[in-house]
Amino acid sequence: MAPTSGSPSYHALVPSLDVSKRAALLVSTTTTLLTTTTTRRDLSLQSDTQKITLGIIFAYMLAIFILWNVPYIRSILWPFKMLVIAFHEFGHAITCVLTGGRVLSISLDPREGGVTHMQGGRSGLTLPAGYLGSSLIGALLTFCGFDIVASKVASFVVGGCFLLTLWWGRRDWLTIGTILAAVGLLVGCWFIAHAEALRYVVLFIGVMSSLYSVWDICDDLILRKVNSSDASVFAKRYGGSSQCWGVIWSIISLGFMACGIIAGIAAFPQTRAQQQEDSQHFIPTKF
Repeated sequence: MAPTSGSPSYHALVPSLDVSKRAALLVSTTTTLLTTTTTRRDLSLQSDTQKITLGIIFAYMLAIFILWNVPYIRSILWPFKMLVIAFHEFGHAITCVLTGGRVLSISLDPREGGVTHMQGGRSGLTLPAGYLGSSLIGALLTFCGFDIVASKVASFVVGGCFLLTLWWGRRDWLTIGTILAAVGLLVGCWFIAHAEALRYVVLFIGVMSSLYSVWDICDDLILRKVNSSDASVFAKRYGGSSQCWGVIWSIISLGFMACGIIAGIAAFPQTRAQQQEDSQHFIPTKF
């Protein structure tokens, strides 16, 4: 959820390569995907690891959908849901700062989701930045979740985002606890099977963050019809209906996720053994 600029807050909620060559491949592949049409060979599944990863993504989607909607057991998702909400609020906050505003505070609420209090900035950008920002982060994490080394790199970036969120939310104990638990989970996964566990955690967080905007928009605008959602505030200020903007943001979010999966397939054809070997040459661990 995001407040409007300068006003009271609104509540809403390839064969094996060395690491340096793989980093160069990652950058060049991503650039190519954005500027040219990817060839059929690039998008073919070249290893069983890619097929397994795709299967895991669909399994995650099914499990999240069930856990999100079934009473009593939905609480299993609560820690990860709070984490994704932290991404959502980070999207509001960083966009506010980048457009000249000032973030006053961030807080997470187990019932309403979260709120970002800020002054200034461009509300036309900060309001959609929560859903679109979290879905973009999710797409990037899904992309990195195809590879162990990329997941290691992603954990540092995510850690940086968490530190900023922790700074803005330093007065809120739920925010502090959520961030510290997430950092602890990421650090712990570094020491399981040479960080292979980290890949699956990054992938899960990526999938959930990508789908969060879609399901949360449906929950806010269709099932509960929350009048103070980001889409509702955006519609009041810039025209259109909240449902219309919600659908548009959902489509964009799904597009981000699809791009992340396609880029992951194109960039990381390595087998599981190749990934584990490469991982031992990039900030290796003893376990």
